[in-house]
Amino acid sequence: MGPAARHDELPDLPRKGRGAISNAAGRYEPHRHARTDDGWGIGDEDAPPLRTTVTDDASRSIIARNTSPDVGFDRSINPYRGCEHGCVYCFARPTHAHLGLSPGLDFESRLFAKPQAAALLRRELARPSYRPATIAMGTNTDPYQPVERRRLITRHILEVLAECEHPVSIVTKSALVLRDLDLLAPMAAKGLARVGVSVTTLDRTLARRMEPRAASPGRRLATLSALADAGVPSMVMVAPVIPGLNDHEMEAILEQAAAAGAHAAGTILLRLPMEIKDLFGEWLQAHYPNRAKRIETLIRDTRRGGLYVDRFGERMRGAGRYAEMLNTRFRLACRRLDLDRPLPPLDTSRFRRPQTCGHQLTLL
Repeated sequence: MGPAARHDELPDLPRKGRGAISNAAGRYEPHRHARTDDGWGIGDEDAPPLRTTVTDDASRSIIARNTSPDVGFDRSINPYRGCEHGCVYCFARPTHAHLGLSPGLDFESRLFAKPQAAALLRRELARPSYRPATIAMGTNTDPYQPVERRRLITRHILEVLAECEHPVSIVTKSALVLRDLDLLAPMAAKGLARVGVSVTTLDRTLARRMEPRAASPGRRLATLSALADAGVPSMVMVAPVIPGLNDHEMEAILEQAAAAGAHAAGTILLRLPMEIKDLFGEWLQAHYPNRAKRIETLIRDTRRGGLYVDRFGERMRGAGRYAEMLNTRFRLACRRLDLDRPLPPLDTSRFRRPQTCGHQLTLL
């Protein structure tokens, strides 16, 4: 589950507060870089701290469209490229290769923010051709990752959506979503907002290694409780389910989420497209070397012998007996905990086109 190394190549080591082990070049880059031992002990020093940088992104549009049958939305907004949460399994990592950067450490340390997102959204919603449908946030990178505390891009987007009474669905691993309850709660009361919280594990040690800068499992459960208290429909996402690593926690996560007030639940099997398969393999060898082979075998059992199958209808759920067992366990637990009912649909009938500069008011 990883590239072969040269005999003199020094292994990459885990960095505190980071998920990926290496910073290998993306699939479009012509060269591969590696540290090697020149005999002077170059590999003896600890790696320096890796600081996060944020660059403004000059995007000219903000709503991304998709036609995938695997997801329940056709449009989404991502306020940021890259994600400081550092989740090693994140299926958005390969997108950094399009920027000439590594899906590894670059993805979680070299971020791109979209400061004009709210203005771009207002312009797109004002177009006469625009037809409302739920906008999804958090489908690629987390809209409430740490940089959002000071950049407020997600909040400004929500302000536009609230003004226009446009429905929004959010998925996050962060308790920072509670900062915006003053917007989300009134929207939810009108059938315009819902929030999903991803709870991957209840094991703090595993969470810290796998999702180093995301909220702790306890904070995520508390976030579900606060959302319920505020009247915001919420869903717990048990995702990703990693065979042999966190799959044994599925029922416990669902039980605690139900007790916290979650209204529904969803799940996604671990996905390892493109560079992620090597990044995840490095991470396993660094943190769980004695279990790595067993985990890889179980992953292959759910992916027709490979590490990933990119087929609609299968890439989220897997195939084979082990995947069927996981899906059956999830379904039965949800039924027992009353989490198998879908969240109510969001209302598109309230949408009001925003006024923009130069808009001419009607006389009557």
